[in-house]
Amino acid sequence: MQRRRPEMAAAISATWAFAGRRLGSSPPLSCSLSSSTPNTRRKLVLYSKPGCCLCDGLKEKLQAAFSLSAPDSLHDVVLQVRDITTNPEWERAYQYEIPVLAKENPDGKEEILPRLSPRLSVEIIQKKLVTAFT
Repeated sequence: MQRRRPEMAAAISATWAFAGRRLGSSPPLSCSLSSSTPNTRRKLVLYSKPGCCLCDGLKEKLQAAFSLSAPDSLHDVVLQVRDITTNPEWERAYQYEIPVLAKENPDGKEEILPRLSPRLSVEIIQKKLVTAFT
């Protein structure tokens, strides 16, 4: 069995898919979703680092928000968690700002979303994300 570098393993294990879907990973920090319509998926990126309690709290709330059933659900959104300590560019950009959420636009560019308060309810986070993607 091939051994992975710790930072690579952390990045791969931090890539999530919700609604019971499994992700395979190609290069580290990227993901692919098995679907018959790959152009319909939406992507949310969370810049984080190990040991960040705000990041861990937001990850838990995002997971809960993704699992809520609502008319405008987030079941087709793929969350990618990026450990900023694995990339010097991310670390320089976000070391004092994490957790940082960004959505990937249809053109492939990332758009940083407004910071979510750790006190927000899961329902409010879900509504804010739905609004961000519309």
